[in-house]
Amino acid sequence: MTTIVERYNVPPQHFWLHGPRSGPQVEFDAAAGMWNVYGYPELHDVLSDPTTFSSDTMRLVPKGLMPEEFSMEGFITQIDPPAHAKLRKLVSNAFTRKVVADLEPRIAALTHELLDAARERGRFELVSDLAYPLPVIVIAELLGVPASDRALFKQWADALFQRDTKVSLAEPAEGQNADVQATMKPWTEMTSYLAGHAAERRRQPRADLLTRLVEAQVDGERLPDTQVVNFAVVLLLAGHVTTTMLLGNTVLCLDAHPEQQARLRADRASIPAAIEESLRLFTPFAALGRATTRQVELGGVTIPADQLVMCWLAAANRDPRQFTDPEAFDPGRDPNPHLGFGHGIHFCLGAPLARLEGRIALNILLDHFDPLRTDPADPVEFMPTPTMTGVRRLPLIGPNGT
Repeated sequence: MTTIVERYNVPPQHFWLHGPRSGPQVEFDAAAGMWNVYGYPELHDVLSDPTTFSSDTMRLVPKGLMPEEFSMEGFITQIDPPAHAKLRKLVSNAFTRKVVADLEPRIAALTHELLDAARERGRFELVSDLAYPLPVIVIAELLGVPASDRALFKQWADALFQRDTKVSLAEPAEGQNADVQATMKPWTEMTSYLAGHAAERRRQPRADLLTRLVEAQVDGERLPDTQVVNFAVVLLLAGHVTTTMLLGNTVLCLDAHPEQQARLRADRASIPAAIEESLRLFTPFAALGRATTRQVELGGVTIPADQLVMCWLAAANRDPRQFTDPEAFDPGRDPNPHLGFGHGIHFCLGAPLARLEGRIALNILLDHFDPLRTDPADPVEFMPTPTMTGVRRLPLIGPNGT
């Protein structure tokens, strides 16, 4: 069976795509000054215990590495209980099963519009023509910011997520300032943009998520401006990046495994299962961080308090102790308890929306392309950052071989 590495030029930093790893499931990286967790049961334990493994990792960042004005206040992925539950509740009803299901006609219409526009241009590159604009238009409309500004959103997302930035807690902050500053520029631009829209909602409320955040109250008080903006940043970025990678990764899997594509084409009801297996095999957000609040034993080793722990979801989703034949793309895998959307209290809020967008878009793509296949004359390009699994370019051969 042809592997993804054999078929495409997969960067070496995506080590989980290069076959089973050897070595301990939990180990210390002295050069980076942090711990890495690769195993499924170990990682499941970490994500199930927010008291020991805190999401507030910024407290461990060396002083002087981040600008003084930088704040993660309201950035829900960095917040622990009980504040986390209160903030998550503010927008959870925007992603209920009914609300998400009601978006299906709009998502389908957008998919057809984007594919028709690509056909008129005479070429089709999955990311720029569909996998990026589709979810960003949907989340922008929900949030209440102009979808026409999506070129800006992509510019910021690319600057934040497509840089192979390496930060070490073991090295002096001064030597890392250049990389940090390169990341801070798009962050500052994005937060300023959203702050402007939030201020406008205070003056003129609308029926959108941003207005809901501006008007929301926690313990009788409205959220500070910084919290509103940072919450909006999470929704805007995570609300589209996951689907962009999910869709591209699933198409890659079907291109590399034409026999599975044929089965999927014949039985469209199996699309959700194919998406779940894609999330396992090509986990979009490959890693996330946690900070220990006390000394803890994990995977047979002792991790001291106040240590940064990198949780490699992508590696855990290929752990042979949990998944039989983990390197295989098997949409029939059942059960499939992957960690592609995380686990525990921080389970991805937008998972139902990402799954719906993926299902609708993939179904329509199968109607337009028979078969779905990449263009060997125009190679696939993977994202360079090791903490994300996805493609930044995926040209497809058109239905007539063009």
